[in-house]
Amino acid sequence: MSLVKDEFAFIQSIKPAYTFREELIQGIGDDAALYRIGSDWDEIACADTMVEGIHFKKSTLSPFQIGRKALAVNISDIAAMGGIPMFYLVSISVPQTGWSSKQLKEIYKGMKEIADDYEIDMIGGDTVSTRSDLHIAITVIGKIEKGRKLLRSNARAGDIVFLTGPVGGSAAGLSSLLKGEGNEAPYVKYHQEPSPRIKQGRILAKSGYRISLNDVSDGIASESHELAEASGVSIILNQDTIPAPEGFDAYSSFQRLEWMLNGGEDYELIGTVAEENWEKVVELFEAHDEEIYRIGYVEDKRTSVWMNYKDQKFKLDKKGYNHFSSKE
Repeated sequence: MSLVKDEFAFIQSIKPAYTFREELIQGIGDDAALYRIGSDWDEIACADTMVEGIHFKKSTLSPFQIGRKALAVNISDIAAMGGIPMFYLVSISVPQTGWSSKQLKEIYKGMKEIADDYEIDMIGGDTVSTRSDLHIAITVIGKIEKGRKLLRSNARAGDIVFLTGPVGGSAAGLSSLLKGEGNEAPYVKYHQEPSPRIKQGRILAKSGYRISLNDVSDGIASESHELAEASGVSIILNQDTIPAPEGFDAYSSFQRLEWMLNGGEDYELIGTVAEENWEKVVELFEAHDEEIYRIGYVEDKRTSVWMNYKDQKFKLDKKGYNHFSSKE
């Protein structure tokens, strides 16, 4: 397999044939992208990088899935702000061997599939050579109604802690892939094809309530710590109320809990809302045929995260699952 020989021809080959956003003035084809934001909106921008051997392997994701997931994890950051994703830029560093032009185009096709789902335009980026391993760096730009800030620092004592869906499935799916159990093993799609929770983030943003929010990229233990640290509060989770994927009881209780707390890459939303607004939030989610789960509460104590289980309370460490740290 050989490196793409003509950078500019390759860029032209993946240039979108059409665009969605009326805000776009100039996309691919200039030194920078130019777009307008009206007085009623604030801009959101985020960036993430996926590195071969660290965040993905060819044995666990196809090139198409690599591209789709690389963009999905960035869209999830927009969801965690309650925003609407609009544009993305892609910088890709390609090793001199190991990746063909066909495979690279499949990566961009994967991005385009999920970009089309959310009506997001690709407006630029960069393509360079590297000595080893593929790197994909993506920037996503979005918007949210002016003044709506669903920040991690918004949690207050007495708040309800919520989660928008089951967690642990991605780590379970990855475990199956690393064991060579194949793409048909349970929960593999949770890992390979995550779905950003833009709709849920928008419900929360439009509710008008004070909301703190985070996406579950590193596991709910880690994300809860980020909320607690930003807000200067203590978060208490109730183990029995944390939703797990259907059929998860096939695994040991220890394995289930490890995946649910520290597995990560579930990309559900975790956050807090004032207790007096909780039932109204539930009603909003029900009206949109979406689920939301009450999994804990916030206390005005020293910054920490705790778990309640069978009348016992234990402290949770801040850690996320390192997908490729262990030997296969």
